[in-house]
Amino acid sequence: MQDSLVEYGARRVIITITAILCALLEIVDSTIVNVALNEMKGNLGATLSEVGWVITAYAIGNVIIVPMTSWLSQQFGRRNYFAASIIIFTIFSFLCGNATNIWELVFFRLMQGIGGGALLVTSQTIITESYPIEKRSMAQAIYGLGVIIGPTLGPPLGGYIVDNYSWPYIFYINIPIGIAATLMTLQFVRSPKFSEKRKVKDVDWLGIGLLAIFVGSLQYILEKGHEEDWFDSNVIIFLTATAIIGFILFLWRELTFRYPIVELRVLKNGNLRIGTVMSFILGFGLYGSTFIIPLYTQSILGWTALQAGALMIPAALTTAFMMPIIGRLLTRGAKQQILVSLGLLIFFIYSFWGYKILTPDTGKSDFFWMLIVRGAGLGLLFIPITSLALSTLKGQEIGQGAAFTGMMRQLGGSFGIAAITTFIANRTVLHRATLDAHLNMNDFNVQQRIAGLTASFQAKGLTPDAALQSAYKLLDLSVLKQATVLSYMDVFLYLGILFLICIPFVLFVKERKGREVIDVGEAMH
Repeated sequence: MQDSLVEYGARRVIITITAILCALLEIVDSTIVNVALNEMKGNLGATLSEVGWVITAYAIGNVIIVPMTSWLSQQFGRRNYFAASIIIFTIFSFLCGNATNIWELVFFRLMQGIGGGALLVTSQTIITESYPIEKRSMAQAIYGLGVIIGPTLGPPLGGYIVDNYSWPYIFYINIPIGIAATLMTLQFVRSPKFSEKRKVKDVDWLGIGLLAIFVGSLQYILEKGHEEDWFDSNVIIFLTATAIIGFILFLWRELTFRYPIVELRVLKNGNLRIGTVMSFILGFGLYGSTFIIPLYTQSILGWTALQAGALMIPAALTTAFMMPIIGRLLTRGAKQQILVSLGLLIFFIYSFWGYKILTPDTGKSDFFWMLIVRGAGLGLLFIPITSLALSTLKGQEIGQGAAFTGMMRQLGGSFGIAAITTFIANRTVLHRATLDAHLNMNDFNVQQRIAGLTASFQAKGLTPDAALQSAYKLLDLSVLKQATVLSYMDVFLYLGILFLICIPFVLFVKERKGREVIDVGEAMH
């Protein structure tokens, strides 16, 4: 069954392009919106937390559908399901651009996320199966280009569209690509022959419901926990309980039901288990650092969205350059665990570098080499982790494995962003208290600074009282800024330590399990 889907020549090229287009559509769309939130807020008369739902709804739709993609492909045939997903995504992109109020937009984004979730995982499965086994690593490298470049392309593209047109165009841009991808899918993608379709009574409706409850609650907690002060909020407490109970019941259902919606048994594969954990950590680092640098440059350094987005482009190009090289190394027999460890080490260097260079006025040139290092690290992590996870799976299992790694990468990203946001807020309060303690009003330097500021405000025409007030306010703001910078430094330091801790784990675990699995594989050949 496996080899019947392997394609050659021009047909393989077209299928690869179609799959990458779809992966890019999905990923660019999850980050392009970040830049336009301000415009939407003003345009639709929404509050900041309401407009945050535009991102949350998409992520919830995504994460709910991803684990079900393998099953849905079996039900309806992969080609039909993939084409339907592109059509849903494209139609709801159009509706998002035409939304008249915030809740309409949130609903359309949820539906767009449900269409989009399938694009990522199914395109990965299609690419993997279109290449013969010995070229799988190359296939993952090609797919990885889309996945790594997507989050980086989103913000500068969004910034450009918002600056020159209006926010609905960030959704309209999907329409021509969606139409082209649908036609190419219907023409060229083939469906594998699955053994049987399920009758309606065999469908795991309860599993679908429990999965939606568990993942939806978890995603909400991660996205909104910080705003609502975590466990001080009754909603968060209720949803945490719901997520835990939903998860336990979901596990029980999937392991006992005859036709589970998510095939958990595929996780018996040792390589996939490690790949799934590593995908989570990769998501944490990838989305976490993609989130923190634009945030830092815009909020602390006062850059525009376009400047912040453009900063990330050289790093993405570095990753793009690395991908085929690493694909070739893997094809020639380089050990996945060595490459992953090297990637983690490079990521540690990048994080430590970030920790060293952050100041309230770090220049653009200071970021350049640090981000190039990040690009190299990501290249070394992405393909080896994915090809390690899927390396010993066959047939249907490839789709199921891709769904697990995709979902874990997405959840890792949500965990990363939630953890970083909360961490920055808490550390800022801590650093602020420490700085305030050192700020002695009787200190000669402090008095001089206040006097200088007061004089400059008086020169601008303020009364002595108002000038003194403004001087205190400005000093207070610079203390807050300094405290915020210190907490960003902490984020970089701790992210680096997290990656460093993972290295022995990767080297140690993979060696033992991998040998076992590969020997079995060889015995079968």
